Amino acid sequence: MSKRRLIVAVAATLALLGAGTGVVLASAGDGDKPLEGKTLDQATSAALDHVGGGTVVETEIGDDGAAYGVEIRKDDGSVVEVNLDGNYSVIGAEPDEDGPDDSDGPGGD
Repeated sequence: MSKRRLIVAVAATLALLGAGTGVVLASAGDGDKPLEGKTLDQATSAALDHVGGGTVVETEIGDDGAAYGVEIRKDDGSVVEVNLDGNYSVIGAEPDEDGPDDSDGPGGD
């Protein structure tokens, strides 16, 4: 298989995987391990239900004392970080004001 066909096949597969859920995933920017498999599915579902929809932009294991962290970009453009316990129950949610490199945005520490 040519390199171009391989790239097209991988892109098509990724598009199909994301199309069913409307979820876009990014790996954690600060070295945290992103969620995978069933854990990813259950955590993102719980977080999206809590926020009322949107697009998942990042997931990670063990963020801020939680078992799982899910960042969601809401339709208004704001980003919310939802923290879940090991049973996928929401234990907290807050606006995520990190900049593009996961450091606090302007005026933050």
